[in-house]
Amino acid sequence: MEEHNEQPDSTTTKSKSRHYSIRVIIMALIIAAFVVGVGVGELRPQNQKQNAAPTQIVNIEAQKPNNVSSEIDFNRFWEIWKIIRSRYVKQPVNEVDLFYGAVAGLVGSLDDPYSVFLDPKFAEMFQSELSGTFEGIGAEIGIKKDQLRIIAPLPDTPAERAGLMASDAILAIDGTDTYGMSTDEAVRRIRGPKGTEVKLLIGRGDQEAQEIPIIRSTISVDPVRWRLEDYGTARLAVVEIYHFNEQTRPMFEEAVQSILIENPNGLILDLRNNPGGFLDTAIDVAGEWIQHDVVVQEKFSDGSVRNYLSDGNARLTDLPTVVLVNSGSASASEIVAGALQHYRLATIIGEQTFGKGSVQDYVEFDDGSALKLTIALWLTPAGRSIEQEGITPDEIVELTMEDFNHDRDPQMERAVEVLK
Repeated sequence: MEEHNEQPDSTTTKSKSRHYSIRVIIMALIIAAFVVGVGVGELRPQNQKQNAAPTQIVNIEAQKPNNVSSEIDFNRFWEIWKIIRSRYVKQPVNEVDLFYGAVAGLVGSLDDPYSVFLDPKFAEMFQSELSGTFEGIGAEIGIKKDQLRIIAPLPDTPAERAGLMASDAILAIDGTDTYGMSTDEAVRRIRGPKGTEVKLLIGRGDQEAQEIPIIRSTISVDPVRWRLEDYGTARLAVVEIYHFNEQTRPMFEEAVQSILIENPNGLILDLRNNPGGFLDTAIDVAGEWIQHDVVVQEKFSDGSVRNYLSDGNARLTDLPTVVLVNSGSASASEIVAGALQHYRLATIIGEQTFGKGSVQDYVEFDDGSALKLTIALWLTPAGRSIEQEGITPDEIVELTMEDFNHDRDPQMERAVEVLK
């Protein structure tokens, strides 16, 4: 995969003219348990794998960049390496694990939950999750205000059937306290083979914490579902997008074609509990309403800004639209909702979104490992960052636990009222 070393500048880019820049917005990592954390952030795979196999020790001094501080002595690294190899109580020490652990610690020192080093096994799991089929519990997790939380349970998965909800706090995993635990570590603990059990201690609001056992399973969810609903004289299309993955674009395009044939009075785009996904896909979805205009911006550390334009058909521009969001709507979902809100092409109804607005580069190495590194913030077309803030709906409508327990959906009901 090609390595991108370009310097960020103030540019405007059409989504489909970019050379295989499938940037992904992720909450954290998608645990088959969808972990993204989502991420959530936006992730950009490189087009050329980097040479970094750990099977051969090379001269670090020869590889040291010119701008490394003179206060750093790499001899200290090797001194500690040798001490561990010769004196650690449990011998022999696995040098490959030692190497990957050192690199993970290097990235972890950034204290950024969205910058993560993935060893080959975990990188492979991460890639499989983006394809839409994997094993786990079917819930996305992320860290918000220093607390590990459920970002979004996927429909018809063990997580949803167990009653997990967006914003639930994960206090412990199989008895291990999650305070200070990284998303990466949480994912490793929650994931496991189909048929095995994981116990999550869940905190929800002022309620007493409850330990919930969940049996892992194979997770395969269609990212797009749609239907027509008749409400009196009004006929409305309801499109639910659960994730912006590889299947979303063709499935959404097919749904739009069918919807236009049916000629409904309005459309409800349900992005609730959608944790994010590919940036390119989010831009394409927004492009069904927005034609040749800015969908999202990226702001880099030097203050420069890059604009990304839609290149869609804008086939839904004249169709009255409501977008439903909640605290489980993150990253790519927030980009779509924020863009449609900015251009007043849709009414946003629901609850404050998650607030995941950072951008990650994704670099693969030839040993199968990968690096996910935060390199920018994404902004709405108006230039507003939503990091930790989220998108504020035009109409705030809560869905309470009582509503949930009685199968009521006041957010959907309000959307119907707006469009009738």
